[in-house]
Amino acid sequence: MGRKIVIVGAGFAGFTLAQKLRNTKYHVTLVDKNNFHQFPPLFYQVAMSGLEPSAISFPLRAEFKGVKNFSFCMAEMLGVNAAQNTITTSVGDIEYDYLVLAAGADTNYFGMQNIEKYAYPMKSVSESLALRNQVLQCFELATTCKDEAEKQRLLNFVIVGGGATGVEVAGSLGEMKKFVVHREYPEIDPCKVHIMLLERADKVLAALSPQSSADALRSLEKLGVQAMLGTGVDDYDGTTVKLSNGSTIESRTLIWGSGIIANPVAGLPVEAVGRGRRIQVDEFNRIRGFDNIFALGDQCLQTEEKYANGHPQVAQVAMQQARHLAYNLRLMLREGPLTPFKYHDKGSMATIGRHLAVVDLKHVHYNGFLAWVTWLLVHIMSLVGVKNKFMVFWDWMWEYFTYDASLRLIIRPKVKNNQ
Repeated sequence: MGRKIVIVGAGFAGFTLAQKLRNTKYHVTLVDKNNFHQFPPLFYQVAMSGLEPSAISFPLRAEFKGVKNFSFCMAEMLGVNAAQNTITTSVGDIEYDYLVLAAGADTNYFGMQNIEKYAYPMKSVSESLALRNQVLQCFELATTCKDEAEKQRLLNFVIVGGGATGVEVAGSLGEMKKFVVHREYPEIDPCKVHIMLLERADKVLAALSPQSSADALRSLEKLGVQAMLGTGVDDYDGTTVKLSNGSTIESRTLIWGSGIIANPVAGLPVEAVGRGRRIQVDEFNRIRGFDNIFALGDQCLQTEEKYANGHPQVAQVAMQQARHLAYNLRLMLREGPLTPFKYHDKGSMATIGRHLAVVDLKHVHYNGFLAWVTWLLVHIMSLVGVKNKFMVFWDWMWEYFTYDASLRLIIRPKVKNNQ
């Protein structure tokens, strides 16, 4: 077998790169702490009982079954040993000729320890399930709670961050308030369910056009979401949210969708790490100071004329970088000159609820039903596996016609005493 490529991380970047290198003269080892590929744009659907985790996850061994130049190692990377061309993992050292770091990013709590302890993030299927359990538990407890103050805490949902994640979660909760609560929780007055979206900036969806931002805000208001712009969170102790304007909100659920930070990599020189813990790379995605170590996606900081502070940390960038690096690695087999990466922005979109979405393309903006259908189709086609595509399509169509997701189940894993 040829030279060894080790890819750390099976997110959009690592997964796409491994796909593009199948049946080449390289031997590819994919390392990830999970044995499945996840689809982060739909984490909020799992959290809001719209989809089951299996619908947005795909087993890695199934995807690469029968691929002779591929192997998978379920492990957590602990550090890079560049001098020895090895990485240290939770199951031992792995040798490489080329190393690709694509381990993505995690939630950024900006040093606020209480929020890290008590808030609910959504950066994995596991975290999404934990949030789903919390939301449903709040509704169940509210049906029998005799203490009016505590009942209101249970029905106050606070979402921090007005980006796509925050807007989509707020919209889903708004739909639950509008279409589900009166039917499934008759003991609860839907007017008592308060959904508050906090954003320090003066608009939601700041990365999109002003028109999309305004459209999204109107859509949220239609669903009964209170958008509190110019307002941030300073602290949270599990019951009381302290706001930047000095006021407080009593809530049992704080959903944190504000900011991400690249996952750390031990063993790299300090000068290779830039803003947001992202690894600085050149136009070929090589880490500065190394010829055989690359970084992709959310974990890398790559600049070009239009993106002086680095590319946005979105799936489009990760997948385009992965495809381009695969092309360059194939060129390296023939000892050909490498080509620099250029990001092509294909547009952005976000959904707020039924028939409510916004789409920004290069020269076109639209919202409403057509934007919503566009969002649905793009996300279905982006999923891995025909079965997953069908499952998501079926679940969405069923929910569309019946207003019944049939997934509002509180399922907690049993933990044995010896674990």
